[in-house]
Parts: sequence; C-alpha cells; structure tokens
Amino acid sequence: MKDQIDNLIQQSKKHTITTKEELENFRLKFLVKKGLVNELFQEFKSLVGEEKKIWGKEVNIAKQKIEAIFNEAQLKLSTDDSSILEEQDLPGYFSNLGSRHPISFVVDEMSLIFERLGFSVATGPEVEDDWHNFSALNFPYNHPARDMQDTFFVGEDIALRTHTSSVQVRLMEKGELPIRSIMPGRVYRNEAISARSNCFFHQVEGLYIDKGVSFSDLKQTLYNFVQEFFGANTRVRFRASYFPFTEPSAEMDIYLGIETESDARLTKGTGWLEILGCGMVDPNVLENCNIDSKEYSGFAFGLGVDRIAMLKYGVKDLRTFFNSDKRFLDQFVNL
Repeated sequence: MKDQIDNLIQQSKKHTITTKEELENFRLKFLVKKGLVNELFQEFKSLVGEEKKIWGKEVNIAKQKIEAIFNEAQLKLSTDDSSILEEQDLPGYFSNLGSRHPISFVVDEMSLIFERLGFSVATGPEVEDDWHNFSALNFPYNHPARDMQDTFFVGEDIALRTHTSSVQVRLMEKGELPIRSIMPGRVYRNEAISARSNCFFHQVEGLYIDKGVSFSDLKQTLYNFVQEFFGANTRVRFRASYFPFTEPSAEMDIYLGIETESDARLTKGTGWLEILGCGMVDPNVLENCNIDSKEYSGFAFGLGVDRIAMLKYGVKDLRTFFNSDKRFLDQFVNL
C-alpha cells in the first residue's frame, strides 16, 4: 500500500502544468471519479483490520497533496490571465452622456422660484379615491369631470388623479396650519391627443392657507413667479373664470404677441396665452377638510408645466416631449 501511495504522489509532482489544457488533463487523471486517487481509495477499502487503521490517514494525506498541486496551479493560471488582460491596451467603452428631461428642468426651475417665496414641496399618490380627487374639492356628483369622457377610472370610485389638487386636500386634512406648499406631479385626463393637449400632462399646483390671506396676496405671488420665470417685462392679465374649489376664480394669461405665425397660432390670434388657473379656496373646501373658514382663508393655483415648457424651449408640438426622440433630447445634455 505504501508503494502505491508514494508512486501516486510522485506521478502528480512530475506533471508540468503551464496551460489550462494541462490543468484539465491533471484533473482528469487524478481527481475525477475514475481517476487514480479514487482508485487508491477503492484499494484502501479492501483492507481489513489493523492495515485499514494504519493506511487510512496516509491515503487522505496523499489526496490532499494532489489537490493542493491542482489548486496552486489553477490559482497561478488565473493570476497570469489577469495580468495579461491588464497589460493589454484594450479599447475603452464610451457611452453618450444622458440628460434630464426638459419637463424635469422646468419643474425644478419653477419649484426653486416658489421655494424662494417660502413654499415647501409636497407630493401624493397618482391613483386617488373620489373624496380626495372630487368630493372634498366641491365637485357636485353631476359634474362633467366625473364622467368617463374626462377621467380614467381604474375601479369603483378610484381613478387616476385629474389634478394635483388631491395633494392639497391631503395637506389640509393634516390640520397643520399655516400651509404654504406647491405640489408638482403628473395628472391624467381622457382627452384627445394633439399639438396642444395630451391624455397625461404635468402640473405644479400651489396652496397657501393662513389667517387674513387675500386675493392680492395671490396676485402678487403669481406676478413674482412670472417675472422670475419669463422676465421682468412680461405682460400679464387676469380673467374671471370658474373652478368648483375656488371662489372667486381666475385664469392668468401672458402676452406673446402675434408677430410670428407660430405665436399667432398658439394664441389663436389673440396674442395671449393662458398659463394657469387660480382663486381663493372655497369655504366649503376648507370646511370639508376640518378647517374653520371663518378664521382661515387661502388661495390656490395650478400651472400647466408642459405648456410652459413649450414656451421656454420654443417647442411647437406638445407631443415632441413624449415621443422619446433621442435627437430632440440630446439638445438638453448641456443644460
């Protein structure tokens, strides 16, 4: 038995292993199920009594030595391969620099302006229940916005939010007054897709509730925003309007003029383009959210981000923002 063990160890030591092929040949000869090491174990099993006790340890030592030769050679070959790769002058992989979406740029810029005016930023879910999306905001049950033609319903009294005003309701329900916050986010309406509208779009809404808040506070806040975003000389006008959740309500327009064909088309020949709706929060909405309307008042506004982005970047078709055309998006890499 001793001669067999010594002979096996000597055979393994004589093997030259400098390639992966030689390493594999070594493994096949000594370490597989039908290899020489396993044959030695089969021979060992035939021993009985005292002989088995004497040679058991030696057989295991022989196996460990042969495995050590294999492992050392395997490690050396893998290290050599790594060195070869490091020394080679391999071509680098370069990817094109990406950018944020232009809509994101506009939302960030708008948010920074309102943050400087003291507004915080709040967000909420895009799938809303009837209370937060409609009822708390003073929408009658027969209001057209509840109809399937305007709203994407995903369940009974559950819909994709049609405005970020639902976040306003959630803030008011917390009862942590005063509130001065904006709510940027994506909203959904079942409308025809065209150069001026889409079935989803982006809003930045604002809410300010405190004691003694007036319509003049609302106007001055929006004047400050327009002057910072569009420029100090931007002409602005307010027009009376109607929204279920504000009273009185207004829409705010900025003057583009009709000097160019695109401006004339965008403003429908008037020179004025509506950019937001606003108004004083209806007392019913305050009461729905457990806020005393005799003690507190507030204003709310909602800006259409997509249309403002069209003005900022000179985009004539709203759909351009969402068709994933890399040639268009590459223009914003360095912004």
